[in-house]
This record gives sequence, structure tokens and C-alpha cells, in this order.
Amino acid sequence: MKRTYLGEFEEIVLLTVAVMEGGAYGVVITHEIVAQTGRSVRLNQIHAALQRLEDKGMVKSEMGEPTAERGGRRKRLFTVTAYGRRTLQEIHEVRVSFWNRLLNPLKLTTSL
Repeated sequence: MKRTYLGEFEEIVLLTVAVMEGGAYGVVITHEIVAQTGRSVRLNQIHAALQRLEDKGMVKSEMGEPTAERGGRRKRLFTVTAYGRRTLQEIHEVRVSFWNRLLNPLKLTTSL
């Protein structure tokens, strides 16, 4: 399958959904990103990123049960797909590779 690249914000949203393991919906994703990054994030930005990720096949959504806290309205819950998990793994591997090279520069060897 062709690799789809993510922007930094989409990556953060995808990571947040993955960490929340099925309990991810717009408001809690927003709060978690603000708490973890200190960034100012608006709910409409989260919804736009979730829609892009769903269009790319990296997350899927379903409607949860109605809750009293929302006046009987249902939440759209997001989970990461297998493709989304593979993409996160690939991103992680690339970043680790670069960090390892930065922290442990290649030692030049001389051939005799």
C-alpha cells in the first residue's frame, strides 16, 4: 500500500486517538492535546484532522451510546485502524533512526 504522509498536527491527533484506546472523541482529544503539548487547539481543528485521518483510512468512527452528560446526545468515538497503527510505527522508526544518528554519530573508521 502506498505510504500516506501526515503533517505534525495529524500525527499528534492520530497518536492521541491511539493512546485513548476507543474512548477518543473531539472534546477529550482536544483536552489531551492541550495538556500534553501546551498548544492552543480548537475543537474545529480536531474535527477537521479527524475527518482527514478517516478519509485516509487511519481512523474509523462510530456513534456511541447517548449520555446524560451530553443531554442524551451521542458521541462520535474514534479508533485507529491497522493502517493507522502501521503508519504510526513507520513514523516512529524513522524518527528513532534520526535521533540515534544525532545522539550516536557514526564513527569514521580507517581502512588499513
